[in-house]
Parts: sequence; structure tokens; C-alpha cells
Amino acid sequence: MLIGVLALQGAFREHEKMLRACGEDMETRQVRLPGQLEGIDGLVIPGGESTTMGKLMIEFGLLEPIRELGDRGVPIFGTCAGLIMLAKDIAGSEQPRLGLMDISVERNAFGRQVESFEDDLDIPAIGEEPFRAVFIRAPYILSVESSVQVLARFGEKIVFARQGRLLAAAFHPELTGDARVHRYFLETAFCN
Repeated sequence: MLIGVLALQGAFREHEKMLRACGEDMETRQVRLPGQLEGIDGLVIPGGESTTMGKLMIEFGLLEPIRELGDRGVPIFGTCAGLIMLAKDIAGSEQPRLGLMDISVERNAFGRQVESFEDDLDIPAIGEEPFRAVFIRAPYILSVESSVQVLARFGEKIVFARQGRLLAAAFHPELTGDARVHRYFLETAFCN
């Protein structure tokens, strides 16, 4: 299985490491240009700064090809800024986005960089043991359409959701030693 990892900014190497920890037959490819999307079985969009990421995706000719992948049902997993890029609606912003998931999001919803934090999340879909989530200038999901399954909340805020083969997390699972979220992406993306 070959999973592309968008490598324009963010912790893309950490995502690659986590994906490779999910199985011997797992391969990754850094994606910076449209041609590198060819032949991939899925795509991870890491964190970073979503406005910059959108501009870079346009500059490198990636926005439309990635949108087409999602429209064709290729599994895509977005974390933090990647979640924002997947959203149909971003509160107070018209920035470039993929608009693939029926969600509305709030950027930097937990505060500035210095207010970043870690906390345990209950995510029944990945097991009983809490997942230690890392939130860095994190967004959250304001609302979801009926096609979206909420997988985890932090208090009342939605921080993890799935819509078919699309998965979005407000936190950074790649910055932990726990591969369960990445494994869940692979299992759900390729088992339906």
C-alpha cells in the first residue's frame, strides 16, 4: 500500500514514520507536485498554517488534483491544518480549501501557540484506552452534516470526525508514539 503525505509544510516526516509503523507492506511518498499523486492509495494532509498551505497548494498545482482524488473516493486524512483544508466551510474565511467534508470549522479555536496542550481523548473507534492528543493552535469542528460521523470531542468541541473515506483530526496524532489513529485511517479507508 502506498500512502502519499503532502510535504509542503508541517510534520510530514512524522506522519510517514507513523504510517510505516502500521505494517511491513506500508510505503509512503512525499507529495510536493501533482505527478507525485499518481499511483497513491491514500493521502495524508499534515498540520501547518492553513492559509499558507492553501496558497502553496495553488502555487504547486495541487489543489484541484487533490480535490479530484477526494471526489473519486481516494482516502484522505487531514490533521490540524489538514482538517481545515478538508472543510466545506471555514468560519470567517474565504481562504483556499478542498471543501470535501461536510463540516464547518473554526481556526485557532483553542488559542495561540503558547496555549497549545496535550490531553487524553476517548475515541471508542480506536479502542478503550484513551488517546493522548497533542493540540497545537488547533481548530475544532463547529458543525457537521448528517453524512459525518463524530469520533471524538474535547469537552463539547468536535475534534475528530469521519465522512466515508475522509478523516479529520484537530490534533496531531503523528507527534505521539501511538499509531492507533493512523491505523484507524488505513483500516476504515480501505475496508469499505
